[in-house]
Order: sequence, then C-alpha cells, then structure tokens
Amino acid sequence: GPSASAQPSVHPVTAQASELARGSDALGGAAREANDERIDALLSQLDDQTLAREAAALAPGDPLYNYAGRALLRRGMPAPRAFDREQWQFGSGIRPPADTDGYRPPVMLGVLLPLSGDMSAAAAPVRDGLLAGYYGEQRRRPEVTFYDTQGTPGGAVAAYDQASAEGNDFVLGPLGREEVGALFNRAALPVPVLALNRGVVRPPAGHAGFSLSPEDEGLAAADYLTDRGARRVLVVEGSDDSQRRAVAAFRERLTESGGVVTDVVGAATADLAPFAQREGGVDAVLLAIRGSAARELIPKLALAGLADIPRVATSQLLSGTGNAEQDQVLDGIAFPSEAWTNRGVRGLPPVTSAGQTLPTARGPAARLFAFGYDAWLLTAYLEHLATRLDAHVEGATGTLRLDGFGHVRRTPAWSTFISGHVVPLAGPGR
Repeated sequence: GPSASAQPSVHPVTAQASELARGSDALGGAAREANDERIDALLSQLDDQTLAREAAALAPGDPLYNYAGRALLRRGMPAPRAFDREQWQFGSGIRPPADTDGYRPPVMLGVLLPLSGDMSAAAAPVRDGLLAGYYGEQRRRPEVTFYDTQGTPGGAVAAYDQASAEGNDFVLGPLGREEVGALFNRAALPVPVLALNRGVVRPPAGHAGFSLSPEDEGLAAADYLTDRGARRVLVVEGSDDSQRRAVAAFRERLTESGGVVTDVVGAATADLAPFAQREGGVDAVLLAIRGSAARELIPKLALAGLADIPRVATSQLLSGTGNAEQDQVLDGIAFPSEAWTNRGVRGLPPVTSAGQTLPTARGPAARLFAFGYDAWLLTAYLEHLATRLDAHVEGATGTLRLDGFGHVRRTPAWSTFISGHVVPLAGPGR
C-alpha cells in the first residue's frame, strides 16, 4: 500500500530563514532590523517559482510568512494568502460598517504635525493635502483635530497622549523620523497610529507607517530595468542618506531578479570608461543623484559609450531642474513620480490649477501635498488594505499596499524629460 503521507521537503534556505523569523519578536531595535535583513537576504536567494511555492507551504501563523509575502510583493508577484496579522483592526470596532469599496474612516481623527518649529514648512503641504482630500469627500467624515508636535520627540509623545485622552479613535502622524521612533518605542499605544515616516523600528502590531520612502523608489527602479531586460547596472550614487538607502534597496531587488550592480561610483568621477568596459558590459545606469549633478554627469556617460542604454534615476533628479534649455541633457531618463503630477488623480484638481490657488500645492511642495492627500485616504482604507488579499488604493503618490509588518508600500508612476520638460511615461507599468 502507499507509504505514510509524504510532507513536501523544506528548502534549506527556507529552514534557515524560518529559524531567524521565530526569534525575531524577542529582538528589538537595531538587532531586529539586522535580523530582518538577514531573512530578506536569504529569501533573495530563491527564484520566483521556489519562493512562491515555499510561501504557499507555510502554515497560517508561521512567522516567516509575512517576510515571504513581502518578498513576493517586491517582485510584483501576488502573495498566496492574506498576511498573518493580529490586532490589526486599527480601532475600527466603533466605526460604522464599511462601504462596498472598503471606505471606513475613523469617528474622531487626531492629526499630529509639527505646526511650529523647524519642520512646520514641511508640515504645511501635508496638512493642506489632507484637508483637500477631507473636504473633497462627500461621504461620512470624522471629526478632525490637529495637535502640534513642535517637531520634537517629546512633543510628539505629548501630542499623542493628548489626542488619546481627548477620545480620538485613530491618530495620524507624527511626521519626523525621530518623533516616530519615540512613539513606536513606547510600551503601550492605546490608540492605533498611522505614522507619516519610517522610524528605526517597525510599527508595533496594530499600527502602521507611511512614508515617501527612498527604498520604494529603489525597488521600483530595479523592477523597471528588469522588465526591460537589464541585468548589469552601473550605479552613480550621491552622498546623502536617502540616496544611499535607495541604492541599497535597488541592489537587493536587482539581485533577487538575477541581476548585478557592476559598480557604485560617485557623481564627481572624472572618467567612467573603465567602469563601462567591465567584463560582461553594462546594460543600464541608475542615477541616485540630484538633477544639477546629473546634468554634469551625462556628457561623461556619453564619452564612456553609455548614452544609448536605459538610464533610470530616483525622484531627486528633479532637484535643481526647471530650466528647459539646461534640462534637455536629461532627456530620456526615466524616474519615479507622483501619480497626481503624472496623470492626475480622481478627487484632486489638476496640479496646475491647484497650484494657482494653494502655494503648498506648487513646485517641490506638490509632492508633500500629494503625500498628505494619501495620508487621508489611508485613514479610511487601512482596514481594507489589512484584511483583503491584494487590496490596494490608487493614491496621489502612487499605488498603495500594506505589507505584513505595517509598512505602506508605494508603487510610483513614471516620468521622463522630453526637450527639457517633464512628461509622463506611458505604456505597460507606466
């Protein structure tokens, strides 16, 4: 007769990653982040088919599943089932039932922003974008109260305590990275939080975080080039933290797809020819630099024979641009952008008309305005994203999804320069 039921063999990489995942909850701070990176690195060794098979075989509640599901989402693949979540109702128990599209806003919403202090200029477009979404919604809306964090960790904690004491059933913010870290390091957070930055620790269970993350841009750039057959990529990296974070995420994602970063060089590198002539060649270039530096770099790429291969940049390419005559040298470079500025978003007026009436919706501030609008959307759709498999929201900054660790993942739109002017990139995957 048949032998005892055979269990599918566990891949050695999966077994090693599972052991690390089981010990994750006992860690904190930098130790947990380092452990998470080791798990992600192990899963990156699995090809798409193997990763999907191993993820589907994990039992409900297995601590590795959320890591595997996140890895699948990063590769543009569906997770086999919804993420395993505990206490992730985001305080929705007292809210009226959701509409058919998942819309279920809070009853009372406390918004934590640095309305005074050094960060108040950044908070203004976020506030106005949120209010544009709020007043543009015709359905039930929460009572909204703003609390000033003053841009300090202590101010953020005090503002949260006040919002909690005054009966808010959901809290949006704070905005500063150190503020988020101070809040998420607390032992207890009685009111659910959607933080507006990525702290040094992951959001606690039942809370979430949303940011204009450079990591999301790095992942998107790697997918963009992989879809076009690029496997060997030369990276030009700037010196600030966000540029380095984008490059790190790009390298990880490209490696998962079977590609390789051939070299990472600085924008001031005089001669790029030696890097272009590596054995195996270069299929594409990633520019994690500002537009002003890119204008000086493009002639060097041409001299090295790299002018006719795909070139992708981070959104910082827009920094220091705006003169069409000077920006013509950037023609053809693809870079991630906001859906609102790229192709428009239902519920918001066009960027040009919004900017005519609101200074916080024009120029560089438009990005934070779109971010604030999406923050409003997420307060109403977070439960939908948390409880429905492959649920997403089409926001002003891009397509929004929620991974198994409370991070809102953003897939941006794409733009390029033509004759020195920024225009949307059309086609599959935009």
